[in-house]
Amino acid sequence: MKDEAISQNRGLFSGLDVQGRVLGALFMREIVTRFGRHNIGFLWLFVEPMMFTLGVTALWYFANANHGSNLPIVAFALTGYSSVLLWRNMPARCVSAIEPNQSLLYHRQVKLIDVYAARILLEGAGATMSFTVLSIVYLSLDLIAVPEDVLKVILAWLLLTWFGGALALCIGTMAFFSETVEKLWHPMSYIIFPLSGSAFLVEVLPPRAQEFVLILPMVHGIELLREGYFGSKVHSIYDIGYMVNVTLGMTFVGLLLLRIVSKRVVPG
Repeated sequence: MKDEAISQNRGLFSGLDVQGRVLGALFMREIVTRFGRHNIGFLWLFVEPMMFTLGVTALWYFANANHGSNLPIVAFALTGYSSVLLWRNMPARCVSAIEPNQSLLYHRQVKLIDVYAARILLEGAGATMSFTVLSIVYLSLDLIAVPEDVLKVILAWLLLTWFGGALALCIGTMAFFSETVEKLWHPMSYIIFPLSGSAFLVEVLPPRAQEFVLILPMVHGIELLREGYFGSKVHSIYDIGYMVNVTLGMTFVGLLLLRIVSKRVVPG
């Protein structure tokens, strides 16, 4: 029995090692394919999302934009628009994930879930690095204060990352069945963007509007993120249980669709 347990453990660790190497290889392939080896290369992974957040922050700062509260505009834009990169970019990268990687499925170790996971991890890593670097830069320039509750910030970011990954898996697999999904997602993402909580606090909205926007799971994550950043300065309205349940359901649906797609995709 002892030898059998040891053998099973070795098999598990061996499988995890293979899985890690496959994901690592796909991750690096995505970086090289997307950013190339020239100029700053893989640094575009987080410089690209940083430029987006910096541009929006500068626009809000110099325009003296009003977001319905007395919170510092730089920190408000950082917490709002950095989170957008998670739920918006992940699906955009997964809607066309199969075709350019279809030939890789000839390899027995490479599964379709690895292809999606590599793209989701790439976008998540880029957005996380952008958020972290900008936070450090803004802190060093005294443009923002230290978050009041770092653990809440981390929890909110992890929840938003999970939501973005689940959404990407659903959109990416549905796009396999119909090209219409890809064509609809881009305008839908622009429509959802102003409702996502990135540019407003839920507490400043009328009660009926609050009920409407709180249907969107990412709003709860952004509200928690801002509560972690600003603490008692804001009255955040969120339901983490609701966000977790919705994201869990999306993850289940995404994995179920992935299983169906995996049986239909022919390596080419």
